[in-house]
Formats: sequence, structure tokens, C-alpha cells
Amino acid sequence: MITLTHAKYDTPTEIDCNTVACRNCGICRLGTPLTATHADPRLLERIAKNRRQIKRGELLYGMGEPLKALYAIRSGSIKTYLSTMDGRSQITGFHIAGDPIGLADLTTGTYSTEARALENTHLCEIPVDHLQQLAEELPDLRSQLTHLLCNEILRLQKLTLLLGKKTAEERLASFLLGIAQRYHQRGFSSHEFNLSMSRNDIGTYLGIAEETVCRTLTRFQDEGLIDNQRRLIRILNAERLHTLTQS
Repeated sequence: MITLTHAKYDTPTEIDCNTVACRNCGICRLGTPLTATHADPRLLERIAKNRRQIKRGELLYGMGEPLKALYAIRSGSIKTYLSTMDGRSQITGFHIAGDPIGLADLTTGTYSTEARALENTHLCEIPVDHLQQLAEELPDLRSQLTHLLCNEILRLQKLTLLLGKKTAEERLASFLLGIAQRYHQRGFSSHEFNLSMSRNDIGTYLGIAEETVCRTLTRFQDEGLIDNQRRLIRILNAERLHTLTQS
């Protein structure tokens, strides 16, 4: 653990050492020109009004609730999912440090999924009414929101392709490489990271059985593609994994 002192607080707040830097966070860079290399700290104070902490297993928001705020994950991770009347669920995304939460629901004004913490998670909270006020003042804000929404649409399109056209092996290889790439984009290691989600959650997300997830991870390890120590994943042969996704 490390200690962070934020300008809005009088006392330090403990956060995980894997906290994303503001320059790598999509939400915290809102309003900053796309050509800028650093976010304006004065602007960050205006956009991210509150900090929140939720514990592992805690619900951030429920499906159908009014959209009151967007969130950016500072540390930790969250899963979003849809629940059916018969108790089943479909996971729509795993969100790690630096990811925005709730963007896709701006058009409807209600949360379309449930969001639950996979581990103790720290977030920046951006009230929607506050964001709307800032959009009138900051010319870059609307275009950047559109950019983030386009990224979310592309992510869902890739997920649809993954579920519809790929084998279980291809799906899991794509999943691992996708997680690795996202960690790299946020300034973390792309070769060694923790999977905070359960094997069952991974299977639900990829549309395969939990047993298939476990068996395929074991096969990847036996073939020297990864080192799998419980939740710790080390990518040993990214090139071979990438080849599997192109099968």
C-alpha cells in the first residue's frame, strides 16, 4: 500500500500501489486538449468532485437506477453485468484502473447494467449535472466524451465478434492479450498482472464453461505460453498467444 494526499482532503488516504496516474485515466483527462501530454491539475479538481471507496463484492450501482454520476477507477477493478429474471447473469465488461464507468448510459439517463467491485476499489466520481455544466465551458469536453463513447462501442463490437466467431482457446487468448494491452496503456506491466475476476466470471464473460477456462489456462501453461499462479498471470509467449487469436 502507498499513501496519497489529495488536495481536497486534509488527511491522507491509503490506496493500492497499482493506482493509475491521472495522465493515463480517460475521465481525468476530459477537457484537456487531445494534443496535451499532461492533464491540467486545476481542471481535474473541477471534474472529479468526489472520491469513493467500495469494498470487494459491494454494488456501485444497480440496473435501472438513475444515472447520477460517471466514475473513473483509480485502483481496483469492477465488473458490469446484466441479470435475468431466472437469476442468470451475463457479464458485459471487466473494468480496471483508468477505465471510465457509466459512459454508455449517458444517452438514456439510467444505468443499463449493474456494477460490482471485484476487489477493494477506489474511484473518482463525476456528477452528471456537473459534467453538463462543464461541457458548456470546455470546448474539448464534448468531443472527448464522444471519443470515449466510440471506444466503448468498439469494445462491445469486439466482444460480439469474440463470442460469435472464436473457439474457446481463441477467446481466452484474446482475453489475456486484451487485459495485458489495457494494463500497458495505463502504465503497468503488460507481462505480469493479477486477474481479479473468478474463473467462473471469465467463463460467463467469454461464453464458455468454468471448467473450460481452467483446462485451457492449464494447457497454455503446459505449452509455455503463460505462467499461471492462482490469480497471478505472467505472459511468457505473447507472440504465440497472438497467433492463436488469428486462427
